Amino acid sequence: MPGAALVIKGVDISFSYDFDGRLSLALDGLGIEVKKGELLAMLGANGSGKSTLARHFNALLPLQKGTLTVAGVEAGDESEIWRLRRLCGLVFQNPDNQFVSSVVEEDVAFGLENYEVERAAIPGRVASALKLVGLKGYEKRSPQTLSGGQKQRLALAGVLALEPDIIVFDEVTAMLDPESRLEIIQAIKRLPGETGKTVIMITHFVEEAVSADRVCLMRKGRIIGCGVPCEILTDIELLKSAGLLPPVPVRLYHDLKAAGVHLESCPLTNEELVEEICRLP
Repeated sequence: MPGAALVIKGVDISFSYDFDGRLSLALDGLGIEVKKGELLAMLGANGSGKSTLARHFNALLPLQKGTLTVAGVEAGDESEIWRLRRLCGLVFQNPDNQFVSSVVEEDVAFGLENYEVERAAIPGRVASALKLVGLKGYEKRSPQTLSGGQKQRLALAGVLALEPDIIVFDEVTAMLDPESRLEIIQAIKRLPGETGKTVIMITHFVEEAVSADRVCLMRKGRIIGCGVPCEILTDIELLKSAGLLPPVPVRLYHDLKAAGVHLESCPLTNEELVEEICRLP
């Protein structure tokens, strides 16, 4: 997304957790830039610091060192925390922890009421958010009757109704079955184009990062690589240094190459792999 304005800029961010006086470094002088309207995947193994970073974007964790500007707001300014949280919404791994009502439409409306949105505007915003995530018709259902993927889409609707500029998904597919994972990834992929919002996807699944505009790879609290998916996800040594395996099509590409079968280009998806194999003489 060349020329796009920055909506997040972080410089020299460090953060340590305090476990009974024993400090554990989670972010180590990290710098990051996120462009307006892009889908950015923050990829890393468990313990790499990506969720810690995500919680800095809307001040769920305080800024200990460095500078961080999110949607024009200084994250270190305590007086701006509530404004920051309206501008940057966060969807968590377990949607059940986010539900506050036993009725779908009331759950989506809760955040709007909490932020004192004009009462007359609430029904329209609830309806719009539910339609956007494909849950129109579920208004009177209980969240507990929904599938895992539907629950995550309901959690997303609750964030969308607040109309944030940025939405951060923190390992939202980790607890889902493969079908529900695909459902959520497809919903995430549509967001920048349909809403113009900036989307950050925190994940340890390399296959999920394939659909991003850019991928930032994390290891031990630092970003060790950042670029388009075809650069980062085909770099076997870089991924290995982060404790990750490349996508299956990339591995098959190199296995075929070692066996003397040369594809024209390295595929990232199964569909691209099939196309490359079909081109073989």
